[in-house]
Amino acid sequence: MGQVKAYPPVKYICAITIADTTLWEKVQVALEDLLSPIDLTTDWFPFTYTDYYTPEMGRGLQKRFVAFQLLRPAEDLPGIKLATNQIEETLSGTPQRRVNLDPGYVTAARLVLATTKDYSHRVYLQKGIFGDVHLQFRNKRFKPMEWTYPDYREPFSLRFFEEVRSRYLVQLGEIGENVR
Repeated sequence: MGQVKAYPPVKYICAITIADTTLWEKVQVALEDLLSPIDLTTDWFPFTYTDYYTPEMGRGLQKRFVAFQLLRPAEDLPGIKLATNQIEETLSGTPQRRVNLDPGYVTAARLVLATTKDYSHRVYLQKGIFGDVHLQFRNKRFKPMEWTYPDYREPFSLRFFEEVRSRYLVQLGEIGENVR
């Protein structure tokens, strides 16, 4: 029988897709109030991978990935997804969204995203939220899964999440956690 062990804290990330980058300051404040200061970020890049958000958010969308300084329990993910949904609603001010927030976390082995949508490769967590393993760390690199979104497959995205993982491993060592 395997011995049950506490799972180490994880490093939270968020993907931000936005219609108007002048909203970024408000988004950043809300996310940092929720999770902790941002310690890593990508530049904005054009979100041209799908038209999924166009009817709701319009054209010319920009996206970026961010990671947060403090490590937190993995089991916080459903509550964080619900909170980011509330931030989206608060910042919309209209029936249409102006920002899309996709939180998740990085561990030594994977990138997990939170979603409200159920599919065969997603695991139900709680409160209507599912976990989706989006990247797997193998052979010293993050590797996309069959279902990984195209923007997460980009070389700059993979490099960013590998940098997040490296920072995470350093942080684990600083708090005396063993890497699994």
